[in-house]
Amino acid sequence: MTENVADRKPQVKPGAWAGYAAFAVGFLYTLISLYWAVGGTQLLDTIGGRLAELARARDNTLLTFVWLTVALKLVAALLGLALTMQWGQRLPRWLLILLAWGATLVLVLYGGYLVIGQLAVQLGLINASASIDWKALHWHLFLWDPWFLLWGILLGITTWYFIRRTKNDWS
Repeated sequence: MTENVADRKPQVKPGAWAGYAAFAVGFLYTLISLYWAVGGTQLLDTIGGRLAELARARDNTLLTFVWLTVALKLVAALLGLALTMQWGQRLPRWLLILLAWGATLVLVLYGGYLVIGQLAVQLGLINASASIDWKALHWHLFLWDPWFLLWGILLGITTWYFIRRTKNDWS
């Protein structure tokens, strides 16, 4: 009995869901930074303080930094897809793993450190300065910084599955 090609189900790679989710989370974050880089001003008050002032003033140093973060966020977002899709195998396996674990470490440590510190301020475990911008703190605590943490966790899950799936595939 011959098998009909149309009857075959596509093989879903283990952990692919995390790669697609890591890409989506990272790409959305990239779009927000891109929006600010091209001059958008919505939600600038949620980042607070001097950064929001410099962004509104279109400070060249800050703009350079924002464009750099757009590029880095895009690369980190694409890592989720590279670990999941066939085109990712164009890169050496060791390089892909190194980049993915590096990005995972940065995202988890950065997001985790900020969330823990902000939560400590919110709970009164650390005294807030008199000039604290509570609106910005809440946006960071409940959206911006957990977003980094979630992205890092998803990328870490994807990397772990990738290593298990490809350990004998290519060097």
